[in-house]
Amino acid sequence: MKSSHTFSAAAALIATFSLATAQSNAPKCGPGSPCPQDAPCCSQYGQCGAGAYCLGGCDPVNSFNLQSCVAAPTCKSADYKMDGTKDIMKNTEYLGDASKANWVSSGTVAEYNGDSVLLTMAPSTVGTLLSSTHYVWYGKISATMTTSQGKGVVTAFILMSDVKDEIDFEFVGEDVTDAQSNYYWQGVTNYENMEKLKTTDSRQNVHTYTIDWQPDQLTWAIDDKVMRTLKKSDTWNETSGAFNYPQTPSRIQLSLWPAGLPSNGEGTIEWSGGLVDWDSPYMQNGYYFAMINDVSVECYDPPSGFSNDFGDKAYYYLDSAGTNNTVAIGNNDTTLASFRATGNDPKFDPDAKASGTSSSKSTSTPTNQPETVPGISGGGNAASSGQSPVDTGSDDSSSSSSSSSNSNSGSSSNAGSGTVFSQGEASDGTSEAAPRIIAGSAVALLGFFAVALMM
Repeated sequence: MKSSHTFSAAAALIATFSLATAQSNAPKCGPGSPCPQDAPCCSQYGQCGAGAYCLGGCDPVNSFNLQSCVAAPTCKSADYKMDGTKDIMKNTEYLGDASKANWVSSGTVAEYNGDSVLLTMAPSTVGTLLSSTHYVWYGKISATMTTSQGKGVVTAFILMSDVKDEIDFEFVGEDVTDAQSNYYWQGVTNYENMEKLKTTDSRQNVHTYTIDWQPDQLTWAIDDKVMRTLKKSDTWNETSGAFNYPQTPSRIQLSLWPAGLPSNGEGTIEWSGGLVDWDSPYMQNGYYFAMINDVSVECYDPPSGFSNDFGDKAYYYLDSAGTNNTVAIGNNDTTLASFRATGNDPKFDPDAKASGTSSSKSTSTPTNQPETVPGISGGGNAASSGQSPVDTGSDDSSSSSSSSSNSNSGSSSNAGSGTVFSQGEASDGTSEAAPRIIAGSAVALLGFFAVALMM
């Protein structure tokens, strides 16, 4: 079943982000407007900066140059058991070393039941985004999970490349018996790409959703049953003179976010079932939530004819065309020395001591310093209601506009700040405690992930 209205998360990231970043001074970027040299990295949200802007999600085509974005860690086959948050690092701490964490979070990820994590979404936030540190360039990726439920609430399991190739499973909270499968090439909207796949109640029942992405064919499966097949040969587009088929290294992303915010477009709100009800019976302990139990990745060989720079550690682009044959693999460094560094100057650390080590905090804040983290930690990104974002209160993350510490020198931090989210009732029938939420001293404003109407 196809819909006359389909939604590209890639395009919506930029459209909706502008609503949440009105106070940001970060330069904008996009087709025909590359980033300036002093803030060279174009984030997936269409804003320029340094540091984390140059890591996962950095758009090489609209950055200052192709070298501004740091090379991306190559695929790693593994069964990632989500049995805690030890393998998840906040985006305010991650500096590109994928050996320290396999996942980066924006928002609150909470431990659940000892064998799962929850993506949470409290009032005045735009939920939680979990992104893999390793990219996939063709492979079989499965997520075992439940979704959230409620009007205006969307859960997603997608693959997203830095040039906005995209493969989706999306779950609209008002329709828990359909999974929406979708794909895009370089963010180009095609209204015929979405198909609904029947399932049983995705909130009540744990299902395994699988994307099997090969150079010539793509399938979507639920509980090992293939529900949809797309052949690359069927995606040829005469206008672009190219196969409009996802074909570039992508991050795995799992998210829970409110499409039904009053600030979103009417079409987006209608698609998502209406405005979010922040007093919904589908919330537990003050949160909407989606449970992630396991993510498995089987990496496939790179496509034939790719450029190999005698290495196997990182993907990078050779040309702004952003197609399959412009991706190379080499031993490029994937890390930055500080949140002031960029792919053009990855060793830059304004706080480096004479010995070569880094101080934990900047002693001064230069003027005209570029934004350094396209996101905030804590209870989620600030919603456009004008209220403060919430935070767990266990730490006080530094502002994205002033952070320059080398936070990646230590071990992975707990993305949920040690909180444990308890679903349902305790054995005595009383509600179990949720993580402590306080009005946060906000870290800097962040891009938020939402869907905009593509017409």
